[in-house]
Amino acid sequence: MQSHSVPNAVEVIDLSKSFKVQSSSSVNVLKNVSFLATKGEMLALVGASGSGKSTLLRNINGLQKADSGSVEIFGTPIQTNGVLHSKVRNLRSQIGFIFQQFNLVNRLTVIENVLVGNLSDVSLMRSLVRQFSKEEKEKALTALERVGILSQAYKRASALSGGQQQRVAIARCLMQGAEIILADEPIASLDPESARKIMELLVYLNREYGITVITSLHQVQMVQRYFERAVALQGGDVRFDGNTADLTDNKLGQIYGSAAEELVRSGHGEVFVH
Repeated sequence: MQSHSVPNAVEVIDLSKSFKVQSSSSVNVLKNVSFLATKGEMLALVGASGSGKSTLLRNINGLQKADSGSVEIFGTPIQTNGVLHSKVRNLRSQIGFIFQQFNLVNRLTVIENVLVGNLSDVSLMRSLVRQFSKEEKEKALTALERVGILSQAYKRASALSGGQQQRVAIARCLMQGAEIILADEPIASLDPESARKIMELLVYLNREYGITVITSLHQVQMVQRYFERAVALQGGDVRFDGNTADLTDNKLGQIYGSAAEELVRSGHGEVFVH
């Protein structure tokens, strides 16, 4: 029998992206970036502010279009040379996105916020009038149970702590049935204890359910604790792709110079929170 290799979860090939800063000039945010993440891998994107991490994540799920290069999701191009796949909505439904600022609707309850994560399967009209089936509600409650906040299901999102709100955002990805989770600085707005719990939750979902997790972080201490592999960006270039144990203070200094101070632990071993 002929064996078929499993396609990579994410493959980024020669991706470049620039933004206009004035009418006559532009800045290159991504410069021929290439890397891949295998199915079920947990990968960290490392970089100081402005290194291109957030732009890269938004290009991976097609929220932004690149100038050139391509992004493939499980072997299917989601975008090629700035053109999105005709079925980008279907491809994007496989990808959950977690934002630094949670991106919840504060006036809605927790369970309603999670149900919104099923939008690819729910008509806009049904979501606007909040008509959800019993099965959908049960699925949302299961997602909340998995992230440890089932008891908060009927509270308004605004009543939750930052750590709890980020758990709601993760539950929304589970409701969506995401096979890939992209997390853009998911712990930057959290205190050290909440940050630790969110990282442990992402590790659990990766190991227990085989979800591919790509997380942008600038706290190298967290990267070394929870990830085996990291891709380090600087000025839109990939400057490192390898084992996190090799991402030493000396290596960070070579890549980032004085900006490396933003990436290393504080004197008390706590996480930098910006």
